[in-house]
Amino acid sequence: MEELSARIALMYPLSEPAMAQFLSIWKSTTYEKGAHLLKAGQVSNYMYFVGKGAVRIYYQKEEKEITEWLALDYNFFFSIQSFFQRVPSRLAIHTLETSEVFMMHHDDLMQLCEQSHEIEKLFRKMITTSLILSQIRMESIQFENAHQRYQRLLNGSPDILKRVPLSYIASFLGITQETLSRVRNAR
Repeated sequence: MEELSARIALMYPLSEPAMAQFLSIWKSTTYEKGAHLLKAGQVSNYMYFVGKGAVRIYYQKEEKEITEWLALDYNFFFSIQSFFQRVPSRLAIHTLETSEVFMMHHDDLMQLCEQSHEIEKLFRKMITTSLILSQIRMESIQFENAHQRYQRLLNGSPDILKRVPLSYIASFLGITQETLSRVRNAR
């Protein structure tokens, strides 16, 4: 819980009572490598935080899996549309290594936001951060070349190459594995 508490404090400082209240709705579970936290077609009931580990969010397009997001230690992740609209997710979420994952149920969060303006502000900050990260990712794909995207990824997650298969990294960057090989060799 220390990692989660520290991450929250960086995002939006809560009073001690509000922090205790917010942390009380999170549950911790350790998942083995390859565990599915969400399968396509299920409604996403949880917002997640990976304390230690690596998680991949992906979708199926024709016969291919496309990596939408990679979350390593100390990052939040979830299927945004499904979580908020309460509709089946097109995305799937699975662990890439044994991972300690904290999860907060949608209903608990909504109830807490109704009760606490302070927690509602934190939640708004969390969602704003998520939207900004999504836009940065989309603009990166639209405006940066493969080398720039790869460099941005390494700057943000220097150990990602040791923890995530190259096929998932290439997919996340929106490039082929061959292009990823060329970019890596050019360094």
